[in-house]
Amino acid sequence: MAHTRHVTVRMKADFEYEAENQQGNKVQIDMYDAPEKKAQSPMDLLLSSLGGCASVDAVLMMKKKRKEVVDFYVEITGERNEGVPSFYTDIHLHFVLVSPDAKEEEFEKVVALSVDKYCSVASSLKSRISYSSSVKRVL
Repeated sequence: MAHTRHVTVRMKADFEYEAENQQGNKVQIDMYDAPEKKAQSPMDLLLSSLGGCASVDAVLMMKKKRKEVVDFYVEITGERNEGVPSFYTDIHLHFVLVSPDAKEEEFEKVVALSVDKYCSVASSLKSRISYSSSVKRVL
């Protein structure tokens, strides 16, 4: 059974948008360059989504192993092609765990499971997603 999600992205200004999910949670998006940038771009959000998705399972698995998680973060780097569209050609996730009782080998296994098996965003990026579009003009 498929689980359908719905998000509405609404224009606020030429380079500013707001995305809202079915529960009313909102994310600000902009396409400005620094120093005008106030929010993440759609491509930044893709990296954030991947990092967030992979992080949740990794942390939960470490805690299930009864390891203390003092701090945890993931640094994500995305390389984009030079052409248009400027899509990601390579993405690297660097996971950092601060823990007095976890071993690096077990953390590596947990991260591999999280990214390769449990992360829906990573699986979506690896898949062949079918895209479609439709339009409606309102007067």
